[in-house]
Amino acid sequence: MATAELSGAGTDTPAAPRALPLIVFAAGAGSLATEICASRLLAPYFGNTTVVWANVIGLILVYLSVGYWLGGRVADRHPRPTVLGGILLVAAAAITVLPFVAHPFLQLALQGFSALSIGVVAGSFFATLLLFSVPVSLLGMVSPFAVRLAVRDVRTAGSVSGRLSSLATLGAIVGTFVPALVLIPAIGTQRTLLSAALLVSLAAMPLLPRRAPIVAVLVGALMLLPPATVKPVAGAVLEQETRYQYVQVVKAEDGRTTLRLDDGLADQSVYRPGTVLTGGEWDMPLILPPLLEHPMRRALVIGNAGGTMARALAHEYPGVRIDGVEPDPAVSDIGRALLGMGAVPGLQVFEGDGRAFLATTTARYDLIIIDAYRQAYVPFWLVTQEFFGVARAHLNGGGAIAFNMARVPGDDRLAQAVSGTLATVFPDTRVWPALSFNELVIGFDRPISSTTLHIRLGMLPAELQSLVPLVSSQLVTVVAASSPLTDDHAPVEWLTDRALLEEIQAGGHFNEALLPTRPG
Repeated sequence: MATAELSGAGTDTPAAPRALPLIVFAAGAGSLATEICASRLLAPYFGNTTVVWANVIGLILVYLSVGYWLGGRVADRHPRPTVLGGILLVAAAAITVLPFVAHPFLQLALQGFSALSIGVVAGSFFATLLLFSVPVSLLGMVSPFAVRLAVRDVRTAGSVSGRLSSLATLGAIVGTFVPALVLIPAIGTQRTLLSAALLVSLAAMPLLPRRAPIVAVLVGALMLLPPATVKPVAGAVLEQETRYQYVQVVKAEDGRTTLRLDDGLADQSVYRPGTVLTGGEWDMPLILPPLLEHPMRRALVIGNAGGTMARALAHEYPGVRIDGVEPDPAVSDIGRALLGMGAVPGLQVFEGDGRAFLATTTARYDLIIIDAYRQAYVPFWLVTQEFFGVARAHLNGGGAIAFNMARVPGDDRLAQAVSGTLATVFPDTRVWPALSFNELVIGFDRPISSTTLHIRLGMLPAELQSLVPLVSSQLVTVVAASSPLTDDHAPVEWLTDRALLEEIQAGGHFNEALLPTRPG
């Protein structure tokens, strides 16, 4: 039987066929490293939600699909290793310039947020993602091109294609985990992108032994440059890219220090040396300890961040033992260094997710406070019927759970869904709409009469006494929802997005105060 040969492969360099496995591995690693870095470039401006990730992943897949198609066509017409080498070098160059050329578009996004212009924000978002089309599409061309060069006999085409595809996927796995877990926390997004460009340019050396080293040296030289400020903001004293997010600390002229994460639309923690009161949502749970059936001995704060709420609880209610749960240890370190968290008596911080912590601890609490947000979104698994059941099982009798719920004026759909769900687990559920953009959802382990509630409110610390008439007149009882949020169905991001977009279109602003704060 005659053997069908695939002609026209050519070998411009003797080492080219032997290098193909390493080349497809490098291309796979480079493409996924670029995708991971795309999300990190966008996070300080657009957040890191599933909506952002859906756009990043979807468009990256589009670019790869285009690359696969183009790679096959180009390989059939010009099946030469030098052509593949040129594709790799252009891809390396395109990755190299990404962190530098993306900056103007991201600054435009920042201006759009300041002006509350949806068009500017959306335009800069997709313009930034469009920048990734060139390098990702070029890297997508590598695998089909390599298969075309490697296949000499149609009888082995399947095994050759499978082997190279497997190596490309293995490279993609490395390109996912190494940047996310090692490079970005260690050297930042800019240098991680440059590392990916360096890897791709080195992979081109067997194909273009004269030109590829020049590109590799240039990329290596750029890695020596100090990274530019990710998100320039007046008063910024620290910015850091952690394993989980982008973190920024800003100090205002009045001495207030704030902690911001990713897009920075809201402050996650606030510190003023002269007072524990913030005038914001962190003050709301301070009304709860006197409302319990017995003195508060131990409290849990899920979403401890920089320790603002824990600091206030420890000050207003001396002797309380506080467990704080925070998934990002870098945020806790910043809280201790810059936000006074290191001096909070009785505070112990645990690293991890709040629900996972409750599911594995045997501790019981008098008060559980949830203040966990990633940008504007509360993690859906912390507002479901199943989670509230777990939380109640860790409460002492007569205890309570409280939830700092973000909202926009005139739109209580998310707060109603959460409080209605809470009411299916807790016999006495109430809502205090303390602020235009925040309200406190409270679940009591046992029912409390209005008379008892008013008496207990009178026991608030002196600094909080001005809140008594507000709480007494504004506290609303909630009935159980007929369709509660569950682990299977909890559309909290959809509800939040709709409310925020409507508020932005209406020209809303996000500044308010609950309590006056003493000068720092």
